[in-house]
Amino acid sequence: MESFRLYSRLVCLIGVLLYGVLLAVLACVIERFVRDPLSVRQTLCRSFMACLVWVLPFRVRVEGKRPREPMLWVANHVSWTDIPLIGHLAPVSFLSKSEVRAWPLAGWLARHGGTLFIRRGAGESQSLSQQMGEYLENRHPLVMFPEGTTGDGLSVLPFHGRLLTAAVERNLPIQPVSLAYRRNGAPCPSSPFIGDETLPVHLFRLLRSTPCDVIITLLPVIPTEDRGRSEVARAARTAIVDALDLPAAPAEHVAA
Repeated sequence: MESFRLYSRLVCLIGVLLYGVLLAVLACVIERFVRDPLSVRQTLCRSFMACLVWVLPFRVRVEGKRPREPMLWVANHVSWTDIPLIGHLAPVSFLSKSEVRAWPLAGWLARHGGTLFIRRGAGESQSLSQQMGEYLENRHPLVMFPEGTTGDGLSVLPFHGRLLTAAVERNLPIQPVSLAYRRNGAPCPSSPFIGDETLPVHLFRLLRSTPCDVIITLLPVIPTEDRGRSEVARAARTAIVDALDLPAAPAEHVAA
């Protein structure tokens, strides 16, 4: 039975990836004839993400109201699957680590989906903030994971407040989002993508498993007017920690 689940899902996944390639090529053609090519990419990317979520072994429940205005979304980070799970909710772009750009096929699809890549320790914070600001000012919502890496789902790592600079400087609101992977009411052990595990190993383990529940909660929007980035980061992290029913967040769990 486990082998049947794996192979049947692999067949579906290959079909979804081919669909993603088709959408990426279509985006390259369409964007030559429209005034806002990124909106086209975001819309097509949402379609791909929805198909990818359908293949993954998740029962998804969405709680809360989706924002009507474009803004910066921030979420806790458990796995690479967080991306399609959030991406299928609305036309958005993601902020991702630069290593993803080199991933076979996935990196190519991410580039064509409008992803912004960040190089850690490269001294490009100002340039990145400017790019993020341009996205937001042009009404293109962005999604980022302020922890900077994935966690085990049992806690939320420190938020890097500097990544919120673009929204805070422009007085743009923040949409916090919590992601909870549950199996029989407890954290799902097969969902986190952490440590030295490679993407193919995690993917095959996930595809062999029985479905688990994923609860995506869109929490109340956080205003940024007259607030510093550390204060906003602390408020966003606290909201997510509370939604996940985790221990209270220590003050030091917000990075500069």
